[in-house]
Order: sequence, then structure tokens, then C-alpha cells
Amino acid sequence: MSECEGQQHAHLDTLMQGYSEALAAHGVDGVLLYSGHPARHFGDDQHASFAAYGHFVHWTGQAQLARSWLLVRPGKPPTLYFHAPADFWHLPARLPEEPWVDRFRVEARETSAPPALPPGRFAVLGDVSDGVAQAMGAEANPPGLVAALNELRVSKSDYEVSCLRRANRRAMAGHRAARRVFEGGGAELDIQLAYLGGARQRESELPYPNIVGLNAHGGVLHYQHYDTVAPEKRRSLLLDAGVRHRGYCADITRTWSGPDSAGEFTPLIEGVTSLQQRLIADLAPGVDFAALHRRMHEGLAALLVEQRLVNASTEAVLESGLTRVFCPHGLGHLLGVQVHDVAGLVDANGQPLQPPVEHPALRLTRELMAGMVVTIEPGLYVIPMLLAPHRHRAEVNWKRVERLADHGGIRIEDNVLVTAAGPDVLTPKET
Repeated sequence: MSECEGQQHAHLDTLMQGYSEALAAHGVDGVLLYSGHPARHFGDDQHASFAAYGHFVHWTGQAQLARSWLLVRPGKPPTLYFHAPADFWHLPARLPEEPWVDRFRVEARETSAPPALPPGRFAVLGDVSDGVAQAMGAEANPPGLVAALNELRVSKSDYEVSCLRRANRRAMAGHRAARRVFEGGGAELDIQLAYLGGARQRESELPYPNIVGLNAHGGVLHYQHYDTVAPEKRRSLLLDAGVRHRGYCADITRTWSGPDSAGEFTPLIEGVTSLQQRLIADLAPGVDFAALHRRMHEGLAALLVEQRLVNASTEAVLESGLTRVFCPHGLGHLLGVQVHDVAGLVDANGQPLQPPVEHPALRLTRELMAGMVVTIEPGLYVIPMLLAPHRHRAEVNWKRVERLADHGGIRIEDNVLVTAAGPDVLTPKET
């Protein structure tokens, strides 16, 4: 048995133990997980991109497996009702040669209808209506149980960490390929295609649509297009791109200067990168992530002053709220079988936690614990829409800021495992 196989067996043992305890605590005999199904475009036989329900993926790693059901009952092997109809229009789904398949009872089915449940009290989780669940004699998505199962995904097993590490290696191979094309003068589409080739993953399987922003497009936080013609001036590239491996996601962002960048831009990239490394070094169990987010803003204030984008003290910049104009998003989030993984806005008991009023975009507000995998992604952007209401501020060096407007912005993002011994950066260093 390989190390990965052994890790997956241990992962399944831990998962079954956790489910058994959660089901018992909520008075449920078992749970039926629906993988979900892709939405069909109106008036057509084509479907939208699809990702399976997270708790289904947690067991199987099958993020593309649609119309399938997984029955989990304590003390019994999980039963996978596997949708694999005979079809000549599409290649039927196939299961991988992985340890979990041998540990499950697998029933291939032509139908995608839910299976009959055995006697007892059951919950059905996923994209399932109350009416469907009631017809089965079950309850759909009971909040308390869902919250308990969400919490099981917060601390990653050795197997999950191995998958995340592998996803990061593949994603970084894609980043290196994309950077070469950027430096060669390619358009956004060329850079995207190079990334896919380097990462060896098709676009529909990515954990999220890659963000490939040349020049000012890097200041659109979720920029969603790929220009087919390269710009005349190559000032910058912001590439936010990931990979999914056995269901687990990498989420990496890099920003590079182009040959036509302003002189101020490269020092800003270096400053954001240095800040990111300091924040990573502070990761440890018990750290309040919201406090770490505020520390990011302290670092951004110091960088704005150091690079003469703002002529004021660091304290004055921070108090004025200008750092939120230059960086409107959160420091990071939990990562796992979903890019923005579950349970980032609740405490360990499932009670809701709210982001700070002044930082509403923060997706992770709880204390860190060993086994969490988080992204750390400070950014600094020149976004005209956000800057416009502040044009009256004399302390802002508008000439210097405007020279950066065509560069969009900077984001540096790595994926990090929190451990008692210190942060374990899963993202390979660039070479």
C-alpha cells in the first residue's frame, strides 16, 4: 500500500467516526448526500459547468460526478449509488482506482432518482428540495447537522493535506507556463491556455474561473474575460489561478511587472510580497484571523507611506480608512474541497461570527486551529471607482497614484497549513 493509499484509508476512518458522532448527536440514523447536477441552458441540451456538493466530494474526491447519491450510516460501509447510464452521446462516468472505491458498496444505476431509504430517521443533504426529501420520509438539509458536518471539514487530514499539496504543485506549474507567455507578449487568452497546459487541467474542471488580468484588468477583483489581442503596452499581469486534485483546490495568485511598467510598480509588488511573508509567519493555532486581517491593513498603510502614495503618518492613513480603498477584500479564507471552504464564519460550536463592520468582505473570522488550510492574499489596487470619492484628500499623491492606474493592482496569494510547529506553506516557491 502506498503512502497516499494509507492516508486515504485513515481519512475515511476519521470521517466515518466524525459522521457517526454527528449523526448520533442529532438523532439521525444516516444521511444521504446528493452530488448534484449541472443546470441546463434554456432551450438547449447543453449544461453549465458543474461542481459536486462539498460533503459528497469530502468522501469521494469526485468533484465532477453528477446525479449520484451517497448513503452514510454508522457501522456500515457507505453506499454509492453511481449514475452511469448506457449512453452513446456521452462517455459514462467511471470511478477511479482509489482505496475509497473498495471500501464502499457501489451500485451503478441508470436512473438519477433518489434511492429508497431503509427504515429509520434520515437526512438528505445537497441540492434537494423539501418535497423530494419528504417523499423519501427524510428531512432536507437540517441546519444543525449541516453545521456539524461543515466543522468536520475545517481540520484537514494527512490525506487532504497531501491532495492540497499536489494541487498546489500542479497550479504552480501552470503559473510558470503562464508567466513565460506573458513575458513573450501573449494576450490574456494565450496566457490562460498556457496555464491550462502547464497545470494539465481543462477549464471546466478548474476550482474557479481563472483571473488573467493584464494592465488595468488586474484591478477588477474577479475579472472574468480573456482578451484575444495583446495590449500595446505590457505593464502588469495579475494571475489568480488554481487546480483541483482529487477534489481539493489550490488557489494561487501572482503579480508580475511588464516591460512597460512604471518605476513605482515593482517596489510595490516587493512590498506586498514582504507583507504577505510576515503575515504567514504569524499563523499559529489560537491566532484571531480578524486581528491578522487588521495587521494586513497596518502593513498596507506603512507601504503606502513608504512608497509615497500617501503623504501622512502610518497611523493617520490607517485611521482614515484609506487602506480599505486600496484593498477592499479580505486577507484570506479556508481552503479545501471548495475554494471558499465552509465554516469560516462560525465558531467551533457552529455559532455565527460576523466580519468586522469596517471589513465586511472578510470570509474567515474565527480563531485558527491546527489542521486548517488558509489562503493568505494581501492586495493593493488602483481602482478608479473606489478612489473617486476620495479625490479631495490632499494627503494622497494623486500624480503617483495615477501613474499606476493602468497597472490595475497587486495580489500575492499562497496556501498555508496551520500547525502547532508553525506555518507549512503548501505553495511551491517560484523558480
